[in-house]
Amino acid sequence: MGPENQSSVSEFLLLGLPMRPGQQRGFFTLFLGMYLTTVLGNLLIILLIRLDSRLHTPMYFFLSHLAFSDISLSSVTVPKMLTNMQTRQQSIPYVGCIAQMYCFMFFASVDNFLLAAMAYDRYVAICHPLHYTTIMREGLCVLLVAGSWILSCGSALLHTLLLVRLSFCANNTISHFFCDLAAVLKLSCSDISLNDLVIFTEGGLFLILPLCIILSSYVHIGTIILRVPSTKRLYKAFSTCGSHLFVVSLYYGTLVGVYFFSSSWDSKDIIASVMYTVVTPMLNPFIYSLRNRDIKQALEMCVNRVSVQSGAQ
Repeated sequence: MGPENQSSVSEFLLLGLPMRPGQQRGFFTLFLGMYLTTVLGNLLIILLIRLDSRLHTPMYFFLSHLAFSDISLSSVTVPKMLTNMQTRQQSIPYVGCIAQMYCFMFFASVDNFLLAAMAYDRYVAICHPLHYTTIMREGLCVLLVAGSWILSCGSALLHTLLLVRLSFCANNTISHFFCDLAAVLKLSCSDISLNDLVIFTEGGLFLILPLCIILSSYVHIGTIILRVPSTKRLYKAFSTCGSHLFVVSLYYGTLVGVYFFSSSWDSKDIIASVMYTVVTPMLNPFIYSLRNRDIKQALEMCVNRVSVQSGAQ
């Protein structure tokens, strides 16, 4: 019975964002600008890190992977949403929906682990500066990044395999702008108790564990800084850590709220999803790097180099 029901669902309908028809053009322009900012900002970070040898450190190694993951995370959902706005075609094939869902969970999970790795790197740099090079050696950095990608791949694959075994009946309308796991599960006419169990156990572990690492790292950093307080150090610490924690809170707060505390899918959940699919990937380049002195110096050197080459020609 399951295979027949699944084969009968050849496509899903994405309702998109909760907006009026007259607001379509304004939202299209807004999200197109945010997407281009995300892609160009993160590509710039990757380029600067590769070109400037001074940025070949563990922190920027993690940051380059985070930038690539953020580009991918936005590219999984936003272009399809923009296309639907322009063409007024809301359909997405069943296979395309499953693929989009897998890729979204994959890159979102990569972001979780990389944010935790970056927080741990800052903890070691500030709390154990004399042992930093010994602890954050190249092998450990590669292991953390490789582990992030491998674990994320396994996690997304598990959720996807559990989803494709489900049956979908008459209702194929997804009240969202992309194929989100929580929204698609609500359309199934099969028993989804196993899916919910995996979301709350494995999914919760992969969300809560990185979040605990991040918060614990910043608590230790704050403790170290407050032991020898100075106005300049406090301002710099709160300026940096505060902005990092703001993005982390925005990302994890909306993600956890949608998947663990939402009983019914409505417009509030869709707006919350925009935060972790569009807003956070756009903010990460500015929060983690473009406000950083090393990145600014690398950008200035790159601009000067281009200017000199253009002048020589």
